[in-house]
Amino acid sequence: MDNKTFNKYFSVFIMVGMTVVTIAATALKLGPADEHARILLVIAAFGSLMGVAATVASASGKIITFLFGLLDVSIYGVMCLINWKNGSSGLGNAVLHFLYFIPMQFVGFFQWRKRGNNDEGSVKARRLTGRQRILACLVFLAGSVIAYLIIARFDKSAADTFIKTAVVLDVLPLMCNVIGQLLMSTAYMEQWIFWIGVNVSTITMWAVTLHNDAGSTYALIYIIKYSFYLINSINGLRNWILLSRPDSQDPR
Repeated sequence: MDNKTFNKYFSVFIMVGMTVVTIAATALKLGPADEHARILLVIAAFGSLMGVAATVASASGKIITFLFGLLDVSIYGVMCLINWKNGSSGLGNAVLHFLYFIPMQFVGFFQWRKRGNNDEGSVKARRLTGRQRILACLVFLAGSVIAYLIIARFDKSAADTFIKTAVVLDVLPLMCNVIGQLLMSTAYMEQWIFWIGVNVSTITMWAVTLHNDAGSTYALIYIIKYSFYLINSINGLRNWILLSRPDSQDPR
């Protein structure tokens, strides 16, 4: 089986699997939920499906990822804001999505159009140099410390301890998202390393939310969503290693 065929079947697996599990989880939660919670649950489910469609398209280097992504990040930003107002973590992610992630969907769309496609219709991917990879790691570490200090100061929902776990769970996906989106919009293979970091830390964040509030109607949806994201991001890394091979790179 060649890579193109594998990606086609893998994409179908991710989309069908996510759809089935999302419908099942939504139906399970709709029963005991009040009217307001039901509305949030349905919106979260729709956003999750758009997000999976975006990541599947991104893993294959298809520019339509930014259309699905715009719907996904807009809905997710609202849900994070609601989660924070209800006393859990999410402030950093809400700010991230409204002020950075949504505008970057447009930046990525035009950047990918500028780079063009390869013979298979995928964006011409590239790789960071060794020096650029070190710089990305340093920016991640410095940004994480700065973001933690800022959010810990203003986020009153986190427990007042030496290290605020809720804030840490907020900061890690925030910084991985910032760098991952930048690398994605400029078509670098290393984006997938940060997307894997986003998925692992976000699954943990929503699992903590569900543990603290078993009645949270949308936390389960996002745990499922980012579990599928994690599987897809591993395949995305594999595929973009192939897309960014020297004989596939755009010389510009």
